[in-house]
Amino acid sequence: MLLSKRQPSSAIQWIEKAKYHKSREPYFKFLVNPHIRYAAFLFVFLSLWFLLHVFCFPPTKTRPLPETQYATTTVAAVSTATYEVHQNPKTAAKSSSPKCNGRVSVYVYNLPPEFNMGLLDDCSHLNVYTNMCPHVANHGLGQPLDNMDLASSDSNPWFATHQFIAEMIFHARVENHPCRTWDPAKANLFYVPFYGGLHVSSKFREQNHTIRDALAFKLIDYLQDQPTWHKHNGKDHFIALGRTSWDFMRTDSGPDFGANCLLNLPSVNNMSVLTVERNPWKGSNQHGIPYPSYFHPSTLDQMLTWQRMMRQSNRPYLFSFIGAPRKAVDKAAIRDEMIKQCMESTRCKLLRCDRGNPQCYNPSEIMRVMQESQFCLQAPGDSFTRRSTFDSILSGCIPVFFSRHTAYTQYAWFLPEEASKYSVYMDEQGDESKRIEEKLLKISKEDVERMRAKVIDMIPRLTYAHPNASRSDLGFEDVVDVALEALAQHVRNKIQDNLATAESR
Repeated sequence: MLLSKRQPSSAIQWIEKAKYHKSREPYFKFLVNPHIRYAAFLFVFLSLWFLLHVFCFPPTKTRPLPETQYATTTVAAVSTATYEVHQNPKTAAKSSSPKCNGRVSVYVYNLPPEFNMGLLDDCSHLNVYTNMCPHVANHGLGQPLDNMDLASSDSNPWFATHQFIAEMIFHARVENHPCRTWDPAKANLFYVPFYGGLHVSSKFREQNHTIRDALAFKLIDYLQDQPTWHKHNGKDHFIALGRTSWDFMRTDSGPDFGANCLLNLPSVNNMSVLTVERNPWKGSNQHGIPYPSYFHPSTLDQMLTWQRMMRQSNRPYLFSFIGAPRKAVDKAAIRDEMIKQCMESTRCKLLRCDRGNPQCYNPSEIMRVMQESQFCLQAPGDSFTRRSTFDSILSGCIPVFFSRHTAYTQYAWFLPEEASKYSVYMDEQGDESKRIEEKLLKISKEDVERMRAKVIDMIPRLTYAHPNASRSDLGFEDVVDVALEALAQHVRNKIQDNLATAESR
């Protein structure tokens, strides 16, 4: 849907060069001249300090991930932008961040390019609806946004990020993560960086199921040839997908809208699957991860500054809705009701996205509407979830849900257990959804302030930090940090349960 790009931040190495000045004066003048004597002593001291610094504390060989611009004339420019992040030497990945906490040790498979980076060579055909070349630039962040708050900082944290690109950003973050290990024997997690979402969206119109499914089968064949797979039969392996689970769970009985069979494969069922929308009924191995929004900070200061701005923002509207009507009967009713109620209320800000409204594709306009609202209505989209939920939280706007599957059953690792602390729920089939304004006006000012404070506190763990950032720069846990920590615990429990079951037989 949207795009984005950029970020620098590099470690600056400096080496002090002592200059030896040869004097032609006799040695006894060196002894009697206090200025020369002081300079000599200073030179000796600095030389010794320099030698100690070089040999005892060698400079870290850190190389930042590259910044690149999208070139409209060549796909190679985009390919280069995303390739180099995966070519960092081992020493760079190990030294660019502080030591991991010990609970997570993730090994990243170096897959053949056809499963990830090679797909970007044909970026203009990765989606049947849009040219993805500008979106895959900058490790999936897309193009930079220069008209946003904080955009003038040294490292612009704002990008027009596509909503279905999480798999690329996740990959780039793990490549530079402090918990990454290059030794599979030390790993408790094995990350399979398959760009399944980008691949499946390129095949939506492929009528031949064999062709549509071919790369998924090929991936499983590759994994089953790896010794690391067989230790736990893939139970310690995981993939991250930027599209909803429905795009990978084609069934013979249901309508064919272009999905493949990846998540139906028995081997994949052994793995853990991170996806922006899990199947609430058949997705026991699926775990929801947030959609990427537009904000990708590389420092704690950027995050704290943004949170402070959201706490201080003026919100003249009680509620707002950003979206378009839906044609499908099951989705149209609640959206039509929201649009109707919003149009009738002076307390509601409506941004209609039908008829190609360009404001709906402008991140600054989307953020402005939400920043001016106390509550943001989150109707289900083409599926249960929508990226707007995370845009809302980023804006400090309290989300209002009408289906439990929009957030509550999706993102257990990321959201508080008590939904009422940060959100409002109205059953789309109930009477409350027919009187949205009335329901929201009943919430006390104190409760609104408490909920907004909680929403703003949630921003860091729902944000994808810039891939260049190390944890020492961040000072907070982002989506990838939270996911890896939760995954490691989940995998430990799963393996222990399997061992206990085997011993009881």
